[in-house]
Amino acid sequence: MQWFHDVYPTMGPHDGFRLGLAFAEHAQLTSFGPLSLPLVSAGSVVDIVELLRFLPLISTALSADFHHGASGLTIGLAGRTDSAGTDCFAVTYGGLTVLRLVKILTGDVSSAELHLTCPAPTEPLNVGEIGHRVVFDAPASFVRIPAEALHEVCRFSDPVAYRIGTAELRRLCDQRRHNSYTQRVRAQFDADPARVNASRIAAELSVSVSTLKRHLHAEGTTLRRLRQQFMQEHAILRLLDPGVGIGQIATELGYCDVASFSHAFARWVGCSPSQFRLRRARPPAA
Repeated sequence: MQWFHDVYPTMGPHDGFRLGLAFAEHAQLTSFGPLSLPLVSAGSVVDIVELLRFLPLISTALSADFHHGASGLTIGLAGRTDSAGTDCFAVTYGGLTVLRLVKILTGDVSSAELHLTCPAPTEPLNVGEIGHRVVFDAPASFVRIPAEALHEVCRFSDPVAYRIGTAELRRLCDQRRHNSYTQRVRAQFDADPARVNASRIAAELSVSVSTLKRHLHAEGTTLRRLRQQFMQEHAILRLLDPGVGIGQIATELGYCDVASFSHAFARWVGCSPSQFRLRRARPPAA
């Protein structure tokens, strides 16, 4: 992804989408390094998408956040490239590849959708053999898989191979997380977003606040940036579930009231939480 960023510095979301689409059409079961063995041996759609938790082992250009609700699974997708064009490339490729792999392994993804924040292309859209709906101009980028599709059985299911493969992935992730301050800080946010602050994170990691900031700077980020990314992505993912109240989300993120949360959310995405939900509720264009 860095190569594309360097060679095409002016790449916009439109070109990013086109590249993501083109690359996703050629994704194969063996294209994902250490994830390939458990992918091939996955037993169900749930097993397939759970492998997204190990994305950092093959790329840091994309992150995935999960929210299980009564109606199904929402997987929030966010680019991590610092460029709108390559972010769109990463999100489009990741989302379409998930649905392509599900189709290869189960034969059907017709009920799943990929929602993208980028505008719809003006030219005809050819998604090849990936039979699904792509929703453009969405308030957030995510894959939505209905509950009834999550337990569809995969063709090459091998529970033993999957268990061995995912155990090795966890070991590798733990090893990498221990060496990456960015990943360790994100883990702190995941554990308790309402109470986490710089002093507490530094104490948990047994370093001073200044040392923590220095390590994050060396990894190309800041504590403030990581916190805002987490807060925004967590809020969006929770707002996609109509069964979760806005007040509950505000409390989860440590805001003293809904007004404070709404003000922060509007600053992040340009609309209030209630307006965001109204946009999400509108029927997508065919």
